[in-house]
Amino acid sequence: MKKNGTLWKTFAFISLAMVGVFASKLTWAQSENTNKSYFRQLGQELPTPNNYRTASGAPGHEYWQQRADYDIKVELDDEKQRITGSETVTYTNNSPDPLSYIWLQLDQNILDKESDTYKTQTGAGRRGGMSQLGDKMSPSQLKALADRSFDGGHKIQYVRDATGNPLKFTIVKTMMRIDLPKILRKGEKLVFNVGWYYNVNDRLNPAQQAASRGGCELFPEDGNWLYSITQWFPRMAVYDDYNGWNHKQFLGQGEFSLTFGNYKVAITVPSDHIVGATGVLQNPAQVLTTEQQNRFNQSKTAKKPVVIVTQAEVAEKEKTKAKDKKTWVYYAENVRDFAFTSSRKLIWDAMGVNIGGKTVMAMSYYPKEANPLYGQYSTEAVAHTLRIYSKHTFDYPYPVAISVEASNGMEYPMICFNYGRPEKDGTYAERVKYGAISVIIHEVGHNFFPMIVNSDERHWTWMDEGLNTFLQFLAEQEWDRNYPASRGFPRTIVDYMKSDQSELEPIMTNSESVKQLGPNAYAKPATALNILRETVMGRELFDYSFKEYSKRWMFKHPNPADFFRTMEDASGVDLDWFWRGWFYTTDPVDISIDKVIEGVFDTKNPEIEKARIRAERASKPEELTILRNRKDIPQTAVENNADLKDFYNEYDPLAVTETDRKNYQAYLATLTPDDKKWLENQKYFYQVDLSNVGGLVMPVIIEFEFEDGTKEVEKIPAEIWRVDNKKISKIFVKDKRVKSFTLDPYLETADIDLANNAFPRKQTPSRFELLKQQPYMRGQSTGPNPMQMQKKEKEGTKTGGGGR
Repeated sequence: MKKNGTLWKTFAFISLAMVGVFASKLTWAQSENTNKSYFRQLGQELPTPNNYRTASGAPGHEYWQQRADYDIKVELDDEKQRITGSETVTYTNNSPDPLSYIWLQLDQNILDKESDTYKTQTGAGRRGGMSQLGDKMSPSQLKALADRSFDGGHKIQYVRDATGNPLKFTIVKTMMRIDLPKILRKGEKLVFNVGWYYNVNDRLNPAQQAASRGGCELFPEDGNWLYSITQWFPRMAVYDDYNGWNHKQFLGQGEFSLTFGNYKVAITVPSDHIVGATGVLQNPAQVLTTEQQNRFNQSKTAKKPVVIVTQAEVAEKEKTKAKDKKTWVYYAENVRDFAFTSSRKLIWDAMGVNIGGKTVMAMSYYPKEANPLYGQYSTEAVAHTLRIYSKHTFDYPYPVAISVEASNGMEYPMICFNYGRPEKDGTYAERVKYGAISVIIHEVGHNFFPMIVNSDERHWTWMDEGLNTFLQFLAEQEWDRNYPASRGFPRTIVDYMKSDQSELEPIMTNSESVKQLGPNAYAKPATALNILRETVMGRELFDYSFKEYSKRWMFKHPNPADFFRTMEDASGVDLDWFWRGWFYTTDPVDISIDKVIEGVFDTKNPEIEKARIRAERASKPEELTILRNRKDIPQTAVENNADLKDFYNEYDPLAVTETDRKNYQAYLATLTPDDKKWLENQKYFYQVDLSNVGGLVMPVIIEFEFEDGTKEVEKIPAEIWRVDNKKISKIFVKDKRVKSFTLDPYLETADIDLANNAFPRKQTPSRFELLKQQPYMRGQSTGPNPMQMQKKEKEGTKTGGGGR
């Protein structure tokens, strides 16, 4: 082996006749270490198919789901920051089961003084995080650990039947059971009424957060509040065929499981407020000026967003606070939830988007503090999201999609709350710009998952967050060719995948039990799907199957098995090994090239083969003893006595004889013309020994770089590991001599150790830099702001200023 490491340690010379024997030995060697765990079919892990959910992943012929329709009247008290509401709920039992009670969700009780979220929180994390006192904590966070003075829980005033008679109810933390006076049978409807109120939490106050998602924000400069009203009314829990009543308590991390229905909601607010909400505004003439109505009508056919409520109008309203009230009426069909925003600070813009031949209104509401970012990008990002997601799933079916800047990140049907504010001078860092665009794409994208494909967030966060983050990645790539995506590329999940295994859980872990929700439920499933699309299935098969899943489960309640089964059913690809590895384990990808053996084809030509053997022997270094003997032993016994010599002292076994030549000609006579032609072309054989260090089986993608500088890539399906998950050998035949071998040359598989991907090994330079860690708050720029720097330079130039 040369000192530069470009040649191989071992040379094996094999004949054509020996290839089959050699391959047989390799197969036998593999069977010695058999491990079929990854390629065992997902049987016991998945629920048994039935008439409700089929083995193909489609809804069965007896599939059913419940329905809940709401008529709600709500008033916002802007002085006390309080919500007071009453609702009439019509609940339809479509199940085959008789129901003697029903369950409602009181998610606002997460802010009750006796909330289990407070009691079980292990640190200062926003959603029950694991940070401890030894970590950096602000004074407000420390104070929040002890301050439980705020009471933001639901205060139920009454529960009555349709005739006004009281119904017995029991509140169990974030759930409420209503006992029915008579059995609710299949096909029957139940109408009941609930009255309640609660205090709206200050979202930016750590003592009032508790993972509540919604709330209000005070702007001290003008004394006005911006409201994000979410999880605000008693909502029906899901009753379905695989959970029964889904009344798992809301602790903050596992989000929502909800029932579809129609909503009519009358929202009473101060008359100078603007209200954006789920659904379509029913009474614009009563709440908007004539000019605002005209602007809205113009926006329906506009090519760019039209401002309906201007910044100048907002600035005037901020100076005073109206004493009278207005009621905004919204109606939404076939949605699983309802949310709204209200404030006198809201600028409003909109434009129509053609989705499948229908006009969908893309709209944004934001305070002036979010300009110019939201005025320039928000509604355009909403429209872009609708187009790209519709391309990969189904045409967006709702009439509206709204982005609200509320220094938040949360999703609801047709409306979502986002963040990303510039500096006070209107400049912003690049990370703030792309952070805002990404969160808008992500939260608007949630309209598809889980608002329409209505998975169970309380149990399986990844089913909406992971799928949505994957589609977010696709939408980001179509927004800007050089988009700085933080999730989706396989390389972005490597650090998480190579973490201490004790800190990781499989994706298939209940939402409340995940330590690192972002990597586990967002980034890892998104990366897995991208790898499935690009490397395992290919774009065409994946896109068809993913679209099939989306269409099958529109406005229905899928579970993980429905997704896994549909992707296989529609593609014809067995993916059990992939689901098992990526979703049921924490194993990382780490495939190593352990050894390469170069084999040269035995031509049988004695002129060639004996010369090659002679050259090989001559190239070997002489042993130390031989070298020293030449000096220390002037003459051997044979050299000193000719009588000791015989035939073999002069015999050269590598000399070509006439017998060798005759045997070669006889060999050639046995070959067909095709055999002779193949023999004349020089072939190079390489046995590549691979080991699966990480444990997660993946396709083997190997790049061959030849001595002439050209390259070739081969992709071998993951099934190469099906007999032995740990070690495999593969023989490659090439027309040119290979200089080097590289696994995963395009970084497709999230391999956590690139050092063992090359043979011969390559030196990987590392760069060390001391970094001062600084806290990062959503929507705030803590890094460089070149826009601001350049603005200050220009202003200094104009005024003749200078300096350092």
